[in-house]
This record gives sequence, structure tokens and C-alpha cells, in this order.
Amino acid sequence: MVNDNSYDIIVVGGGHAGCEAAAAAANMGNSVLLITMDLTKIAQMSCNPAMGGIAKGQIIREIDALGGYTGIITDGSTIQFRMLNMSKGPAMWSPRAQCDRMLYSSLWRSRLESISKVSFYQDVVNGLIIENRTVIGVKTSLGNLIYSKCVILTNGTFLNGLMHIGSIKIPGGRASDASSHGISEQLLEYGFTVGRMKTGTSPRIDGRTVDFTLMIKQEGDKFPGKFSFLNSPVKLEYQKPCFITYTNQEVHQVLESGFQDSPLFTGKISGVGPRYCPSIEDKIVTFSGKESHQLFLEPEGWNTCEYYINGFSSSLSREVQLKALRLVPGLENVKVFRPGYAIEYDYFPPTQLKYSLETKILSNLFFAGQINGTTGYEEAAGQGIIAGINAHFRIKRGKPFILNRNEAYLGVLIDDLINKGVDEPYRMFTSRAEFRLLLRQDNADARLTKKSHDIGLASDERLFQTEEKQRYKNLILDFLYSYSITPETINPFLIENSTSVIKQKVKLYEILLRPQINIFDLFESLNFFQDDSVIPLELRKEIFESAEIYLKYRGYFKREKILADKIQRLEHIFINSDFDYDSVKSISTEGREKLKKIRPLSLGQASRISGVSPSDISVLLVHIGR
Repeated sequence: MVNDNSYDIIVVGGGHAGCEAAAAAANMGNSVLLITMDLTKIAQMSCNPAMGGIAKGQIIREIDALGGYTGIITDGSTIQFRMLNMSKGPAMWSPRAQCDRMLYSSLWRSRLESISKVSFYQDVVNGLIIENRTVIGVKTSLGNLIYSKCVILTNGTFLNGLMHIGSIKIPGGRASDASSHGISEQLLEYGFTVGRMKTGTSPRIDGRTVDFTLMIKQEGDKFPGKFSFLNSPVKLEYQKPCFITYTNQEVHQVLESGFQDSPLFTGKISGVGPRYCPSIEDKIVTFSGKESHQLFLEPEGWNTCEYYINGFSSSLSREVQLKALRLVPGLENVKVFRPGYAIEYDYFPPTQLKYSLETKILSNLFFAGQINGTTGYEEAAGQGIIAGINAHFRIKRGKPFILNRNEAYLGVLIDDLINKGVDEPYRMFTSRAEFRLLLRQDNADARLTKKSHDIGLASDERLFQTEEKQRYKNLILDFLYSYSITPETINPFLIENSTSVIKQKVKLYEILLRPQINIFDLFESLNFFQDDSVIPLELRKEIFESAEIYLKYRGYFKREKILADKIQRLEHIFINSDFDYDSVKSISTEGREKLKKIRPLSLGQASRISGVSPSDISVLLVHIGR
């Protein structure tokens, strides 16, 4: 039996959370062991082959700004890129990329193998080594005892995972992968609360058997962007299209015929599913009056005919799924590579965590990803990088790295988890962020790279590029504020863009403030900044866009910043960890119970706990002495 292995940090699980956790911890100087069941499935895209989307794209850009790799890996494996919500304001713009699923996984493994302080081991962790309520290592199914100063659990859907396809139940954490046992049972003995959740995935189909002429083709952006703020290469010579089709009443009738064997409706599944990504069964029941539902066919890679059917997540029998699919326009002769399935698994309610993602019950143990009740690659990766950073500071006895709600979507994510908990798989939305105008995808580097560089994660190169971008942006803004334009020069352009002409000289920024005018067309018509002599060509789109957003929305940004600063003051009114809430009779019963359970560190945190009322906060203010 091997019992002399020792590392600074052990990361259990090689998914999106585990990869970012291992990379961050190692890049900050720690020896890291990444243990996973199958080293050929590092950062596996178990669900759809896409990254980003509404709010999720912002998270990837924040990970990148912090020095993580999800953005870089996505850029290297992108087969189609779209910026969503461009018809709305910039706070809602969200990048999304279709990826080559196999290439994505391969690039992640190569990236991790290039980090000398990351070691790998293929095995199943079935227990933790615990002394004096402190985790000091892990036990594996092969009998190994491996020691460390911190352990990060990123087990995804593998803890007591159980898959459902109709009446068939298969123990497993993912198609073709076994589930993991032992950890939940051990932590339950130490006083942890364990719950069950469920998620699901759609059938994968053979694109050679699809009639795409009966579907709506969806192309990528004409001028595709990317995720990483670094000048990393994007191998996107052309883009693969996605396709849209729709279900119909015949499809719904076939699906309903399988409900008697559906684990969703027969009580075989005990876990709670994601409300915002429901199965096709859920949709036709919840929206019974709707005649059709959109299906989105996503290619799985450059060199495969496999397609993912987004919108058809199902736990019905294989026969029912196939019969229903063949009634969908374009899928009349479809062949299924593998059916959709539902999976239920253990999770730990995240109110048991500190802001650092370290558990409150056991020291030196961190949770990240679906183990905390979240759903999505992006949410998992974001938690992973924060857990990796804070495991480093736990070892170094440093102050935890915490992002506030007005600093990052990652701050919103973690604050929501530990204060509100989850009653369904948590998914990030822009609506969850009260300061989303400040938390745009375009300014993630300006918000976070300096913070990350200060703690030793973001590289000098990243900081330099962030500062260069800001310098170029200021140069553009100074020019717009100082340059005066004559009617003779600008009026033909204004007429062409259906906006009123000017009668005397005005500053150029006044022209750009008009909603009909964008900075790209304006500078092109005047032949300003059109060569590499001032701003490098590869940065021009990003710099122009950033300057225009700031100029047109600066009044809104200022108001939101003032509000954020006011609310932030509550974060600096601290509450002693042993505060006796029972002695304060004026606090509501529900508020008192929630405060005793969460033990908030500040009045700001207390104000965001579900069940704690504004009057409870006022009472606390009096008792704290403010």
C-alpha cells in the first residue's frame, strides 16, 4: 500500500471546476495532484458542446481576466462564435461559442500537462483522511493514502450518481462512467447536510441522417470575436452552422405515451431538476398549451457527423425518444448515436461554505462546481479558480480572495450560493446581478486582472495588455472630447445615417452620442485610426467598442457605481462570529434562525440572506452600535 505520497493540494475531479482549480493552485506555486477516474476525459463536455451564453459568457471572460484558461481553451476549439443580445444594451451582450468537444478536452489536458507543478493520477477517491476535523488527504479505491495540506472536491454528478432512461436505471456519473461512493456517506457522519439533484442531457444523433434543408440555418457572426483578452490565436478559418427546427403536436403525443415509464413522473427520480433547462417532458407538461418547442442542432466538432439536440433533454425510453424525433421536420430518418438520459446525484447545500469555498465544518476542505448545487460548465469553472486561489491562501495563512457582488459575476454567484442556498440547480443570469452595467463582458480585464496580478496569479503579460488596452481607450476618448468637427465634413455622413445635420462646429463625442451613429462607421468615414500607426489592428475592434460603450453609457455607469458604493458600506460593518442572536428579541424568528445558521461576517452579507428582513438589519445596526 502506497502511503507516502504528499502534495500541497489535491483536486478530486477532472471536470471544468477541477481543471481551473488545479491550474490556479499550481500557477501560484503549489504542488498539485489532480485525481480523476479517466484521464482521457479531462474537461469533458458531458452536455452540449458550447461555452458561454447569457451571463455565462461574462463568467468565462472573468475567469480569463483572473488568469484562468477556460477562455483560451474555448478560443482554440471554437467552431462557431456569436455575440448574443446585440440588440440590447452592452450589459446584456454575451459571447457564446460552439466548440469541437474532443479538441476542447485535448487542449485542456495539454495545457495542464504544460504546468510542471500539476501531477496526475487515475483512480477513484472514496474517502477523506481527517484528523481533528481537518482534512489532510484522500483515500482511493486502489488503497492509496495520499496526503495534502488542502483538498478540493469537484465531483460533478458522480457522487452516488444514478442515470435513468425510461424504466432502466444505471449507476454512473455520466454515460459510460461509473459513479463514486463513500465521500457523501463519510461527510454525512461529520455533520454535513447532503441533498439530491438531477440534470439531464439530450440525444446525440447522426448528422448524415438529417435533412438540413428542412431546417433554419444559423450562421456565426460575420466578424467573430473570442473570449480571451490575450492575443491568443483563434483557428477559425470558417464557421460551422447550427440548425433550428421545431417539435409539433404529433411529437408531443408520442412523448406523452411514454410518461407511464418516465422516471420523472413515476417518482423514481428524487432529485430536483433545473427549472431553466427543463427536459422535453417537463416542457410539454408545463406549457401544455404550446403547439411547438424549438430544437437547436449543434455540431459536436470539426471532423464528426455527431450532433447534439439542444432542447430535447429527456429521460424517456430510447424507443419513445427515437419515435418522437422522427416526427420532427428534418429528422424523419434520423439515427441516434445514444439516447438522452437523466442523472441524479448528491450535492452539499452551499450554505455550509465560507466565501472562500472552504467548508465551515471541516478545515482545509473546499467544494467547487456541481457539488455545490450549480449547473453549467462556466459556473463550475468559475468556482474552481476561486477554490484553487483560496486553497493556496489557506496554506500560506493569507487573507482569502473574495470578490464582491459589484466586482464580478463570480462574486454574485458565490454570494448567492452561501447566503441563499439552492433549491434547484443554480444557473447564472444577468438578472441576478444588481450591478450588471458595471459587470460587462468587455471590461472584465479592467475589473479583475490587477487584483489577480496582485495575488500572484495573472501574469505580467496579462497586466501589461490590460494597461495597454486602457491607455488606447483613454487616447480615443481624449480625441473624441477634444476634436471639433465642421458641418461641411460631417453633414454628408449624418444625412447618410438618417440623423439631423449640424450648423456649427461640435466636439466629435457629441456626434457619437447619437443612437444612429456607431464609432466604427464614424471613424471609417473620417479616416481616423484606420492603420496600425496608433492602435494595433488586432486590438482596434475591442478598443473602439470599449470607448463607445463608456461614452454612451457613462451617466448610467456613474449612477450605478454610486449605488454600489452605498451598499458596499454595509460590507464594512462586521459581525462577531459568536454574536448571540438569541439575545436580540426584536429580530424575526425566521431571520434569527437563518442568521444563526449562516453566521454572516458582515451586515452586508446578513442583508442578502433569504428570510432576513430590512427591519432585522435595522435592529442589528442598533445592537452593533451604529
